[in-house]
Amino acid sequence: MVDNIHTTDVWAALADNPLAALVDVRTDAEWAYVGLADVSAAGKQPALIPWQIFPTMAVNTAFVDQLRAAGLTAEHHIYFICRSGVRSLAAAAAAIAAGFPHCYNVADGFEGPPDAAGHRGQIAGWKAEGLPWRQR
Repeated sequence: MVDNIHTTDVWAALADNPLAALVDVRTDAEWAYVGLADVSAAGKQPALIPWQIFPTMAVNTAFVDQLRAAGLTAEHHIYFICRSGVRSLAAAAAAIAAGFPHCYNVADGFEGPPDAAGHRGQIAGWKAEGLPWRQR
């Protein structure tokens, strides 16, 4: 079972816990065109490890190896983020199954669900909460 954590609680955990890490599981295209969480104020950078590979969207078979290569261990508290919280939930579950016991899903992700006009980033998620982010 993966806990869903509200974005503002994730921000606080990243700032307060030296073993907290943010893993962005979106694609290269999303990082480049939509933006990234800026956690530099917490003295950190997000680990950019795609759960699915663009453009086929096949699951990244090297995902767990890439978590380890990023320096993440079973001691880390890892917060997984994607666009809306769906891919990151799957990624967190896979990480738990691979021996990372402290994995969490960032509820509503980076952009959250679409609003009535079909636009993301307006009603929920990292951007809508006003948390720091930047273009790549």
